[in-house]
Amino acid sequence: MIMQIKPILSALRRHKSGTILIALQIALTLAIVCNALFIVHERVDKVNRTTGLDETNLIAVSNDYVGAPEDFTPLMKTDLQTLRSLPGVVDAYVTNSYPLRQGGWSTGVQTDPDSKAKGQSTALYFGDEHALKTLGVRLIAGRNFNAGETVTVGRQQQPGTAQVIVTKALADKVFPDGNALGKVIYLAKGKPSTIIGIVEKLTTPWIQNDFVEGDYVTIMPVMFNSSFQQFLVRTQPGQEDAVFKAIPPALYATNRMRVLPDKVGIRKFEEVRRRAYDADRGMAILMSVVCGVLLAITAAGIVGLSSFWVGQRRKQIGVRRALGARRSDILSYFMTENFLIALVGVIVGVILAVGLSQWMFTHFEMKRLSLTYVAIGVVALLALGQAAVFAPALRASRVSPVEATRSV
Repeated sequence: MIMQIKPILSALRRHKSGTILIALQIALTLAIVCNALFIVHERVDKVNRTTGLDETNLIAVSNDYVGAPEDFTPLMKTDLQTLRSLPGVVDAYVTNSYPLRQGGWSTGVQTDPDSKAKGQSTALYFGDEHALKTLGVRLIAGRNFNAGETVTVGRQQQPGTAQVIVTKALADKVFPDGNALGKVIYLAKGKPSTIIGIVEKLTTPWIQNDFVEGDYVTIMPVMFNSSFQQFLVRTQPGQEDAVFKAIPPALYATNRMRVLPDKVGIRKFEEVRRRAYDADRGMAILMSVVCGVLLAITAAGIVGLSSFWVGQRRKQIGVRRALGARRSDILSYFMTENFLIALVGVIVGVILAVGLSQWMFTHFEMKRLSLTYVAIGVVALLALGQAAVFAPALRASRVSPVEATRSV
């Protein structure tokens, strides 16, 4: 193979335009495919991230009461009794938000009430003593709320409770020494709250983390006095479909002065997850299709150019065969020639891939491209090039020595 490099380079100098075209095509494909696959991997990881909930047999209900009573609390309590009494229901509670809902409340956490700093941001989930059981989250330290600790908060009030439950991520962030249980934190304009429990994991409502980074969540024993509420219902295994169908008529029978919005009024949690990640899933599919198309075009370009060169060199190949070159020599020649072109292409492609990644990092705050993807891309493009050229090279190796005696 080494002996063939000098004549190969000489031949390529006579076909500069085709050589440069294929090398640039490989370079651009490598740059785009590496970054696209990195984006796909990021999106897939995002779609598959866990929420900390037991998502099976969980139903979310968005309810909007119609009318303007002074106090919505009696309506909420009646609805909770109705939901909990349905056959197949394990438990239910009312809240302002939950993981993947894409909307909710957030505030800052302070350990010093006189501090002027914003503090660590946390998402706020309202609930009661039924919340942990309904969500299926694991309490790893402390205790749950009890019935007497739940307070009603009006629409114009800032929520603040004497007891809170926090995620381990938030506990470790605010108290790095690991002694968060029993400590006092300050939420809602300096009101003190004691951490009575720590749950293993619970994600924020937002999948983009624009408001709160990380799984920093605080659960407060609050019943929010508002017309718009979120009910979460845990069903027994195998009863999800039956409960899903039973919820709307049961709620309307209790009070018809309500609206269950179309599409989001009542959803199984698998639907909540699907809708939350529709854009990311679509992006992953689009990027995968783009990668497939680019690789196919590159392979087709290599096949086409190699076939063209074989057609142009039939007489030269025949001369080599007549002088004693074996079929394997001809095959090796074209495979080596294409490998050299692809090698130049991937070298340029690596530079372009890293540059493109840096540009996206600077302008779109995306993560930098992992060099693992670059290495995989280099190997994949070189392998693709060799696979694409194999058929034309094999045809070249079958050229008969008789071709040397034919006129062009």
